[in-house]
Amino acid sequence: MMTDETQTEISVEALKAGDRAEFARLVDLASAPIYRLGLKMLGNPQDAEDVLQNTFLKALQSLGNFEGRSSPLTWLYRIAINEALMLIRRQKPQVEIAEEPQDEESNLPTPVQLTDWCCLPESDFLTTESKRALDAAILKLPEKLRVVFLLRDIEGMSIQETSEALGLTETAVKTRLLRARLNLREQLSSYFTERLIEEREK
Repeated sequence: MMTDETQTEISVEALKAGDRAEFARLVDLASAPIYRLGLKMLGNPQDAEDVLQNTFLKALQSLGNFEGRSSPLTWLYRIAINEALMLIRRQKPQVEIAEEPQDEESNLPTPVQLTDWCCLPESDFLTTESKRALDAAILKLPEKLRVVFLLRDIEGMSIQETSEALGLTETAVKTRLLRARLNLREQLSSYFTERLIEEREK
């Protein structure tokens, strides 16, 4: 994702004033992370491309309404997430990411099967096969967990930035992030257990 240093290169005042050249610079800097988010949210390159194009189109149309309360990237993520959710809701109309009452939040799935992968060499996590396994597991996460995991752990946004992008409290973000990590750990348990066995047999 864009670093804080990179984001400071984008003039919020210029964006708020509708500066098209500054917006074009933002597009150049943000295209890759926005596309990556769309791809991991939806699992389809064409859908991710649609999210990317619609995000910048809507951002351009609403430049005058950008108040600068959040970073330009957080602002774009908020738009991109809404675009991705619109596509998801065409297939799953019940999907909702907004804040929930605390008792409903507690009903999110909490996996129990965990495997300690501490002994696996780092290179094992960087293979093409393991990345595919992780991407497939991410797509199986409930949407409300998936988007939090992607913003926080894949794109590297802070808890505060993630809460701003999703319109959630920081407590809700932390809760969903924990559930997402546990869920992924459970999903990938058998895969990495096999890798661990193979490593021990070498």
